[in-house]
Amino acid sequence: MYNLVIYAYQLGVMVASLFNEKVRKMWRGERAAFDVLRQQVDPQARYVWFHAASLGEFEQGRPIMERLHSEHPEYKILLTFFSPSGYEVRKNYEGADIICYLPLDTTTNARRFLRLVRPCMAFFIKYEFWYNYLHILKHRGIPTYSVSSIFRPGQVFFRWYGRQYGRVLKCFTHFFVQNEVSRELLAGIGIQNVTITGDTRFDRVLQIKEMAKVLPIVEEFIGRECEGMEVRRYEISSRPKVFVAGSSWPPDEEMFLRYFNEHPDWKLIIAPHVIGEDHLQQIVSLCKPEEVVRYTSIQSEREGNLAPRSPLPTPREDNPSPRVLIIDCFGLLSSIYRYADVAYVGGGFGVGIHNLPEAAVWGVPVFFGPNNARFQEAQDLKANEGGIEITSFDDFARHMDQLTADTHRLQERGKRAAEYVADKAGATETILRSVDL
Repeated sequence: MYNLVIYAYQLGVMVASLFNEKVRKMWRGERAAFDVLRQQVDPQARYVWFHAASLGEFEQGRPIMERLHSEHPEYKILLTFFSPSGYEVRKNYEGADIICYLPLDTTTNARRFLRLVRPCMAFFIKYEFWYNYLHILKHRGIPTYSVSSIFRPGQVFFRWYGRQYGRVLKCFTHFFVQNEVSRELLAGIGIQNVTITGDTRFDRVLQIKEMAKVLPIVEEFIGRECEGMEVRRYEISSRPKVFVAGSSWPPDEEMFLRYFNEHPDWKLIIAPHVIGEDHLQQIVSLCKPEEVVRYTSIQSEREGNLAPRSPLPTPREDNPSPRVLIIDCFGLLSSIYRYADVAYVGGGFGVGIHNLPEAAVWGVPVFFGPNNARFQEAQDLKANEGGIEITSFDDFARHMDQLTADTHRLQERGKRAAEYVADKAGATETILRSVDL
């Protein structure tokens, strides 16, 4: 039955690729994967294979890859992706020796792939349970690990109708899970080779914090500078407060911009999830246009480019200090959170929240929307009051008013957010001590 579903899916992808650019990239990438492997695999090398569905899972596997790369140079690393949103962003990642798409999980593809690569071990990140690949890995005696995985009662493995597919879980050598619930669910179907390590993303965000960039354009915009790892924080009442919204979507933006249009004592930095021109112009339409600047516009002017990319208006002479800075490029968000008094992580009114620890690590309270039940870090941050779930504009306005009025409350919530991230670190070390290298 599983193989029938896979072949039906393959047909659907082939048809969809005719109409959708993202699907077309995935379809072409999967078909090209074997050519990449034939050209790049070194028959004499020992490969450790990491598979990540997309960018988020890559970030979870990245601390392990980088530790292996630096401490065990006898191995080479193969990194595969399922989604273009992971591959297209990280196809030039220097921490892996080979990067390609994972060919679709048919029996023929799995056998061909493993014959070419001959990995000495494999790591599947979080939700990746490809039936044919995993069964052949087990048959060949290749140690296979599930990293940062998390399980919930409603998943197919724990339903009566999913028992046959659930056998795929017995192919893993060991599970490194995020929480006790996951361990109990696996124990309930007879799987005991489980260690609770938490989420490797916490190691990653701490690593990112150490490598954070100083951004002069942002510092000039907010009127503050960095001193070492931290921003020079003056008394909150003596300067504009800074709200940083990361990975935001239109429902997020409509809500918080409505609030801040009525509170001119705040400065806003918005790093939207989608930076297409239509979306950027939609954000501008929700603001006072003369108060908005775009990061690449300022960057172009500083570099002496007389034809900057941005079509956005520059501030008027009678209002020379912009209040909204739009980050219209990638790669800056994790460093920008350092400048926040309050952070907002988008997606919680739609697809699901994005990377909460990336903001929390900087010691600021973090807002997020209601679609967060599947995200352990959201539940934990709500419990320790470092995170704030909001369900509506009125809810958001109430919490923002409370934080604005009570500096001690704002700082205490931020402190709890940072403590939560620090307490959850260490998964990478535990995993690498446990695998047979």
